Amino acid sequence: MARYRASVTCVSGGMDSAVTASEAARDSDALYFLHVNYGQRTEARELDCFQRLCDHYGVRERLVAELPHLARIGGSSLVDARIPVEPADLSRRRIPSSYVPFRNAQILAAAVSWAEALGAEAVYFGAVAEDGSGYPDCRPEFIRAFQELVRTGTRPEPRVAVVTPVIHLRKSAIVRRGLELGTPFQFTWSCYSDSDAACGRCDSCALRLRGFREAGAADPIPYKNDGALL
Repeated sequence: MARYRASVTCVSGGMDSAVTASEAARDSDALYFLHVNYGQRTEARELDCFQRLCDHYGVRERLVAELPHLARIGGSSLVDARIPVEPADLSRRRIPSSYVPFRNAQILAAAVSWAEALGAEAVYFGAVAEDGSGYPDCRPEFIRAFQELVRTGTRPEPRVAVVTPVIHLRKSAIVRRGLELGTPFQFTWSCYSDSDAACGRCDSCALRLRGFREAGAADPIPYKNDGALL
């Protein structure tokens, strides 16, 4: 198991990045957390979760990056109120409306820039391949390609590793791993459309609900409707 002197973790406020943050806390001597605002519907709630996660892990060095051009570019129901957030269809194999074009590449680029400036050896990122059927920038092949980009486009020392500890896990396994590590799921938010209580109907809510149910654990966040999988 690798040990890092310092790492940058991309923390969206969702459950996958929170468990990834728990892995980074276990493996790193110094933690730096990065969050990105890009005009997403639940931006304020996600930012609040980020700050609470930083406090939980004792992270003083935290960076909130602003990528407002993603909202201006549009093309996603997450950033364009004119595009409805689709109800969950977990058997779907097409790219859903909630995909933000090439967002993860831009988030990772910001994280690698900060890591290189800090001299950190790793960037932790909570991509999950289970999501990859709909989101091409969550696939393992995307992460491998981005790692090669980092290798060719940064200083040779220290080499920045892109670490994705939950990429091959189902949501239920992520929940179980988070419980093992003491991840504070009450400080996370996954809903694509609502900020007061999760809708329970979007893809992200459905995946999360299924994960907690399969893990036999209670999800600590509030829902307007938890029947998305019934």
